[in-house]
Amino acid sequence: MFKFVDKSSKHLNRDLFITVAGNVGAGKSTFTKLIGEELGFETHYEQVDGNPYLQDFYSNQAKWGFHLQLCFLSERFRQQKNIANNGLNNIQDRSIYEDVEIFARSLYDNKKMAKRDYITYRDLFNDMVPYLRKPSLMIYLDGSIDTIISRINLRGRDMEKSVDISYWKNLHCRYEDWIEEYNESPVLYVNINKVDLVNNPEDVKSVCDKIRSILSI
Repeated sequence: MFKFVDKSSKHLNRDLFITVAGNVGAGKSTFTKLIGEELGFETHYEQVDGNPYLQDFYSNQAKWGFHLQLCFLSERFRQQKNIANNGLNNIQDRSIYEDVEIFARSLYDNKKMAKRDYITYRDLFNDMVPYLRKPSLMIYLDGSIDTIISRINLRGRDMEKSVDISYWKNLHCRYEDWIEEYNESPVLYVNINKVDLVNNPEDVKSVCDKIRSILSI
């Protein structure tokens, strides 16, 4: 159900910051909400509904990918500043690292983002790096591609359901490679094939007990 990996150097003993990572459809927003409520952490969500570029992106990734990624990067950096300065324990829906290392990189590798745009995007992120608050813990929602696609279809966003399955499979492979190399913080793997926070309230308690043990809270 769980796997814990700590490849990072020791982080400073400050207000706690958890970030939740995982593919589209993995359940990050629900996880952030339920775990944040149980732990009493301030919650920060990815802006999906109302995002000015997302629907256009799914219609034409090559045309709108750069715009969408800049929008998400800007949003995530604003969250990072809030998290660093609000003096609270925080939990965040999707990390800033995923935007750069998975989504933008995928667009570039698949010829859907021009080289000059990708360089501009990476340069902007690299300028942000010195100001980023590293997580106390990353929680990675790990699961099969079948589970991911099933959840995407279940939540019923038409713009996602219209996307070819190869797109989700590509992201899934990139996530598996990325999380193995990630070393900015300790990582708690949560198997979403076995953990169901919505239908099994005891799973919320089990996850939170594991987090409390790792973070000594």
